[in-house]
Amino acid sequence: MNLLSKITLFLFVILSAGCGGGSDGNSKSTNEPPVTNTPTSIQQILDEAITNGVDGIFVYIDQPGKVNQSFTAGIQDRNIQLPANAESLFKIASISKLFIAVTAVKLSFSEQLSLNDSLAYWLPELANRIENSSVITVKHLIQHRSGIADFDSQVGFSWQDAHVDIDQTLAFALDKPADFTPNSDYEYSNTNYLLLAKILDRALGYSHQIYISEQILTPLVMADTYAQLSDIDKSLLAKGYWQNKERSMQDYVIPGGSMISTVKDTATFIRALNTGDLLSVDERSIYSSVYWFNHSGWLPGYQSVANYSSEIDAVVIQFINTTGGNSEPVADSTYKNILNYLSR
Repeated sequence: MNLLSKITLFLFVILSAGCGGGSDGNSKSTNEPPVTNTPTSIQQILDEAITNGVDGIFVYIDQPGKVNQSFTAGIQDRNIQLPANAESLFKIASISKLFIAVTAVKLSFSEQLSLNDSLAYWLPELANRIENSSVITVKHLIQHRSGIADFDSQVGFSWQDAHVDIDQTLAFALDKPADFTPNSDYEYSNTNYLLLAKILDRALGYSHQIYISEQILTPLVMADTYAQLSDIDKSLLAKGYWQNKERSMQDYVIPGGSMISTVKDTATFIRALNTGDLLSVDERSIYSSVYWFNHSGWLPGYQSVANYSSEIDAVVIQFINTTGGNSEPVADSTYKNILNYLSR
């Protein structure tokens, strides 16, 4: 399991949520950040994160019966020391996978595809290049139970590079032995969602990004959420930092990791997915059997958590525009402190 997948699993266990962690590819710091025992405010928790070495932090909290609030600390641009702005756009990375999973379930419910359809059925041109393609199903792809190698753990793939060609990125995972027999194990693989997006495009007859915009973003009035970097006003994007280098223009168009949003829009989606009417009763029954309702994300310079806590009926979104070094444990500690504070 590569480092990206290990932190993915770590965040899943901590939050009972989703995937999309990451690392800087170097040995992770073993220095745990100090934990605030009795914070007096959310702002104090965020300010502490900044003192522990992250550039900026953006948080949105949605709790029924209380005023929804956004909080920030730190900066979103080192060059001009621009303070973090809760309305800024942010690369949400693997949180994007939730939108694709929802789309797949909705298409299965409308009988435009079946979750039991094989990979080879929808993408016959890849049948001889992906082991077990006739056995791997759409459901296996959604659940990360396909056994298909993750492109980001292959020789030649680097997070130092932009990734702007979907087929070139997929090529890293083609003609590789399966990691395991389909449905016999679990291992997070970004390749699953790249392939799933291709299947959705074929089933729809047009881009799944259009479907997401029309069937999810527009009904939820998510006007500040976009398919990828090329769609946005880049001056509105918080700058992200990894290995002391600014990464905002390092593009990543790969499905399941390309979307851009704000903390508020992301909270709107997570609330609708968990307790709203984004899914019908029957769709929810299907969805709950195949994928998570929460997720985390990691791209160079951008880490995020989107989580609904049923115990306190709260959606908490956290974005941090620093990755690598000690930033991942700082992010984890900060998020846990926020949940503890809200659970008082």
